[in-house]
Formats: sequence, structure tokens, C-alpha cells
Amino acid sequence: MQTVMINHLYWDIAANIYFPPGFDNQKTYPAIISAHPIGSCKEQTSGNVYGEALAKEGFVVIAFDASFQGESGGEPRYIEDPTLRVEDFRVVTDYLVTLPYVDENRIGVLGICGGGGYAINAAMTERRIKVVGTVTGANYGRLMREGFSNYDPIAALEAMAQQRTAEARGEAVRVDDLLPASPEEAKQNGLTETDLFGATEYYRSPRGRAPNGVNRSLFSHQAVAVGWDAFHLAEVLLTQPLMVVVGDKVGAFGAYRDGCEVIGRAASKKKELVVVEGWSHYDLYDKPEPVSQALAKLVPFYKENL
Repeated sequence: MQTVMINHLYWDIAANIYFPPGFDNQKTYPAIISAHPIGSCKEQTSGNVYGEALAKEGFVVIAFDASFQGESGGEPRYIEDPTLRVEDFRVVTDYLVTLPYVDENRIGVLGICGGGGYAINAAMTERRIKVVGTVTGANYGRLMREGFSNYDPIAALEAMAQQRTAEARGEAVRVDDLLPASPEEAKQNGLTETDLFGATEYYRSPRGRAPNGVNRSLFSHQAVAVGWDAFHLAEVLLTQPLMVVVGDKVGAFGAYRDGCEVIGRAASKKKELVVVEGWSHYDLYDKPEPVSQALAKLVPFYKENL
């Protein structure tokens, strides 16, 4: 594995590159951009699970930290802006096409959770991305208009506007911690819904904890997400081969619903919805059995289309 810094507008994106066995930099390889979930980082599921597994199958995989998050630059910290998240894909693609060992005509993308929604949206207008795969992909804009704003997006926008004005006048920034501190605390507070508890169990325990997987969000900069839709114009612009992997244990974050929606809407002639039975959103992050089922479909999909 190699860690690199990729220049963005006025900051750098941090990324880990995973190489196939017997890698030879005199040869060319297909490449996959692996995008982490909301509040996650490249050292979690996008890199250490799917990145490593796809590299073992012959792909160069680059897992990157979103701008303003993880080891990537950008101030203020913890911005979750879909427009900037999508631009990250273009910048990473710019970097890949400069590498002599990457075949510029064989670049695909894999997005997990919110990274899946971003990957789909990026591929619509970034035509250097030839293949799209998602694992329990979610439309972050829909989440912001629904559960993440208590189903009152206008009130949320008003609060964001007030907070941004306060910060512009020098008051303290508001950074929201999106999860309970531990699975035990979640249980004590009755926060046992499948996806919310699954997220806590993954991010707030040794199972998935990583220094940069902090699940924090700068509240004053969330307004763009409320008005954003990952699948806008999918009927016209999403034409690449598409594979969407979801679990059938449905939770509040809505990946199953989003997966069904984008498969129905995509203009892609080759598209497949893969339902991993008996497993939930966060099971697909790292648990060996559901991950192996996902990879059993994704690996041949990428090999055939890249």
C-alpha cells in the first residue's frame, strides 16, 4: 500500500493506493476508486475491506478521504457538502490518469453508504468513470430531507442559516457528533433501531473504530445537502454498467429503498440489483459472510466491464 496526497483546489486529498499481487509498474492495470461512507475514512470499509479485496483480484484501488475530513485538507473541518464530495472523484480521477500503470480507459468506482450516492452522482458527468458499483449506497440528500432533519427540512435550513450567521460574526462553530459514544450508551437511551445501532456498533467499538472515522458534521454547512439529490438525471446521464448491492434487513437509513430506486431510474443498459439476504446495512461494511457475498458479485462485474 502507498499513501499519496493529491492536490485539490487549495488543499490536498489523502489517499491510500492498494496494489495487486506481483504488481509491476511497467504494466497497466484497471483501477477502482473506493469512496467511504458519511463520517468515515479511507482506513475503514472502503480501504481495509473492499479496497484490499479488490486489489487482490488484480485491480489498482485508490481509497481516499473526503475533503475537509480524515487526513485530507480543507478548512473548516467536518464539512459534508455533496458538491465538494462529487468533485473529489474528479480530482482523484485526474490523479489516476497521470499514473503510467493505470489504464485510463478502465477506471471504475465503488461507493459505500453515502459514498455510493456520491459515486453514482459523480459518474453521471465524469465520463472517465466507466463502471459503477455501490455497497449499501444511500442518497444523502434524501436522508437530509427526511430522517436527518426530523422530516422538517425547512426548519433545519432556517436553523442552519442562523448558525452560519452566528459563526460569520465570530461565535463558536457547531460540530454535531452524529452517534452515541458507545453501543452500551445507545442501548441505555433506547437507540436500538437497526441502522442507528449498527452504525454505533461499527464506529464506536473496536470492530470498526479508526482515528479519523469520527462521524462529525459542521452544522452550518449542511444546507447544500438538503437541496441535493444523488440520483438527479439518472434517467438521462447514468449510462455506465451499474451494480447495486444491498442487504434485505431494512433500516432507517434507507439504502434498500435507494438501491431499488436508482436501479429503476438508471439509463444503464447493464444494471443489476444484488440483495444479500439476511444482512443489514452495517453488516455489509466488514462482516466476512455478507462481504464475501457482495464481492462474489462485484469482482466478476468489474472484471467483465473493466
